[in-house]
This record gives sequence, C-alpha cells and structure tokens, in this order.
Amino acid sequence: MARRKEPVIPDAILDQLLGGSDAKTAFDGGGLIDQLKKALAERALNAEMDHHLSSEGSQGNSRNGYGKKTVLTDDGSLELSIPRDRQSSFDPQLLAKYQRRFPGFNDKIISMYARGMSTREIVGHVQELYGVDVSPDLISAVTDAVLEEIAAWQSRPLEAVYPLVFFDALRVKIRDEGTVRNKAVHVALGVRGDGTKEILGLWIETNEGAKFWLRVMNELKNRGVDDILIA
Repeated sequence: MARRKEPVIPDAILDQLLGGSDAKTAFDGGGLIDQLKKALAERALNAEMDHHLSSEGSQGNSRNGYGKKTVLTDDGSLELSIPRDRQSSFDPQLLAKYQRRFPGFNDKIISMYARGMSTREIVGHVQELYGVDVSPDLISAVTDAVLEEIAAWQSRPLEAVYPLVFFDALRVKIRDEGTVRNKAVHVALGVRGDGTKEILGLWIETNEGAKFWLRVMNELKNRGVDDILIA
C-alpha cells in the first residue's frame, strides 16, 4: 500500500510559512493564505480517499500515489496533489474530476484556521465547500481531519524570542448562524533573529480590547514565547 503523502504544511510544526518574504506578502499569491488553502484542501482530499477505501465495494483497493491538478480560487490558481487509487474508482467530491473552479474558499480557510471555530461551524464550512449532498460519514471524516490540521497549527511551539512582531487584522466575510457577517481575523506575524518570518497565530474576535490581547499574549507565552523586543 502506498504511503500517505505528508501535507504540504506539516501537522506538528507549521512554521516558516513566509520564508523571509516581506510581511505585506502574507496574503499575496503563493503566500501564507495560499499555503493554508493548499494544506487544508489536500487534507480534506486525503480524508475523502480514506473514507472511500474504507467503504463497501473498495475491498482490495489501495492508494496509488498522487496526481497534480490546478484549480482557480477567488484570487488566483492553486496546484493541488490529488490522491489516486489502484482501481481508479475514487472520484473526489470536494473537487470533481473536471472541476477547475474553487469559489468561496479563501474566507472559509482563513476563518477555520483562526480561533473561535466550533465543530458545528467547521461542519457548516465543509458542507458549503462541497456544495453537494454528501453522506454524514464523509462530512465527519473530513471534519475530523480538518480539526487535526487546525489544532496542530494553533498549538505548535514557538521561538523563545522574537525581535519583531507585527499585530494586524484582516476583515473577512464569515457565515455565522446562517448570516454572513464581517469579522476581524487578527494576525500575529513574528520576525526571527535570522530575518525569517512566521505567522504565530490567527484569532477571530468581534471586540478588540484589553481582555482579548491579554488572552493572545498568554497564549503566545504558553507556547514558548519569553520576549518580544518590538511589537
């Protein structure tokens, strides 16, 4: 049985996402958000493949490497590794074989990686992304895989000292309780001593106040940050 391909952003340590590029490029093509989109989409596709191989009628079937597919998102193109099976019976529902457009993906990915997403909200986003009637078992399998990806990124250990950290916010439209609302996704971008950069965290918060920033600072401290020279 072919080995399962590791996600483009490792589950344990999803760091060095920007690789020395300018902080302003985090949301540009090929930047942080494109990497998060690729990681989450490929994690969902692999969960689909696991579900397919465990279903009735797939006895004797197994993984058979990956194929490449370029899809169009809201603001550009994204190359994904699509898992294949030996019987060629796997037809992913997240991205159908002949589907080339992936609309509405950006805001959902940003919001899922940010703090404050409940399991029910993750399920809602997954259902919206698929846009078709899928079984509850498949939704559960994909949601569990997505939650693992998100939890690993949110809780990964950080450097002890960051000479510089940028704190900023991005406004995105997020579906909440059946209504689309504008919410602020707060971003902490850290610069290491060697000049490389990484996103320390993403947080969704309606009201930006002292309690919110105290929670952010405590979280960074609990993940290993001892000092920030300039914020």
